[in-house]
Amino acid sequence: MEIAPLIITLETAVTATIVTFLAGTGLALAVVRMRRFQGLADAVITLPLVLPPTVVGFFLLLLFGKRSLIGRFLLQFDITLVFTWKAAVIAAIVVSLPLMYRTARGAFEQLDPNILAAARTLGVSEWRIFWYVLLPNARSGILAGLVLSFTRALGEFGATIMFAGNIPGVTQTMSTAIYAAVQANDYDLAFDWAIAIVLFSLFFVVLMNWWIARMAKGAALWS
Repeated sequence: MEIAPLIITLETAVTATIVTFLAGTGLALAVVRMRRFQGLADAVITLPLVLPPTVVGFFLLLLFGKRSLIGRFLLQFDITLVFTWKAAVIAAIVVSLPLMYRTARGAFEQLDPNILAAARTLGVSEWRIFWYVLLPNARSGILAGLVLSFTRALGEFGATIMFAGNIPGVTQTMSTAIYAAVQANDYDLAFDWAIAIVLFSLFFVVLMNWWIARMAKGAALWS
């Protein structure tokens, strides 16, 4: 069994999770602070979570394809996204972003607003409040969002195969390798990749639960 799909999957999931963490927490904070159109913004950001992944992949094709405005603009710089590793990363980001956003938003909304008000009263900048007040106090939710978005990116299939394809050694992830193996009637290989995804996902979920329990125990000792 070649390990290329494993390497591509991990590279894609890690890269997507880094972007998702930054974008998801930023969007969550922006929506929490909105006074108007909060419901509309929330719906737009959450939409990829409820759409079929193939639909997400189709719209990504329309958005970044060679015939689109963005695609034609990128071609001027000899940049192609469709059926490349970058397309796999974009697909993973789009489908996992809502999970990071929802958990981060829930964590931010549960914070005591008096803590933030006290920090502002002391003249602390919004940037320092975000890094030293918001994130530490919302770390359980942020960690949960990170793990959920990572495992979602790890197992992404529909949007990836539509937008990035299933090119061995280039865009073939573990999920698309399972599809290819089943198509080739190689159920043993498909089973091996399926078990690999299950084990990776289980490991990170167990790690998340352990870390959250550890933090909760530490907070109880200090209270």
